[in-house]
Amino acid sequence: MYDAKAQQYEEARAKMVDTQIAQRGIRSNNVLEAMRKVPRHLFVPSNLVSLAYSDRPLPIGYEQTISQPYIVAFMSEALDVDPGDKILEIGTGSGYQAAVLAEMGMEVWTMEIVPGLADFARENLKKTGYSQVNVKCGNGFKGWPEQAPFDAIILTAAPNQIPETLVEQLKINGTMILPVGPVQSIQKLIKVTRTEKGIKQKTLLPVRFVPMIKSYL
Repeated sequence: MYDAKAQQYEEARAKMVDTQIAQRGIRSNNVLEAMRKVPRHLFVPSNLVSLAYSDRPLPIGYEQTISQPYIVAFMSEALDVDPGDKILEIGTGSGYQAAVLAEMGMEVWTMEIVPGLADFARENLKKTGYSQVNVKCGNGFKGWPEQAPFDAIILTAAPNQIPETLVEQLKINGTMILPVGPVQSIQKLIKVTRTEKGIKQKTLLPVRFVPMIKSYL
């Protein structure tokens, strides 16, 4: 049965990938295909569905946002991971970034400190077919030590400095992508690689993310 609405969303995703992502230099076929497939409109509040494929972050409640599509793609590519790798995400939000990584073939473990958003993400991931993603409500600064080590870690909220606890949960030669800096100013998106002797880091982009917090009341 032909579903005109589904076709409309599919075309909107294809346009999003072509104009917002591929034209800006994202080359990973795995990333591009995942973003063509994951229905972003099902990860935003119902009143913002019409804006789901726009070139901007969107509010998802609790003073949090779903990241701009290009940033999701950029961070996913920068992780430099392969299908089957074990990924820890800090800052689940609505679950969209986790869904993209799962669509890329990753084993995803994701943490969200806001209980209402953790529930929202679980619902979104279940209804879109990504129920294999593991969602935990908790303090991202502590990571998920029971599941460590991880091949890669991705943060979608900004701490003021690189959390040492998360570095320790990376495999040797594992990578972490995170924004770093105070919320009142432009932050830096950084790629961290753990080595036998410590870490190497590289600044990738100026960005703006919500702050990473240690508790939610």
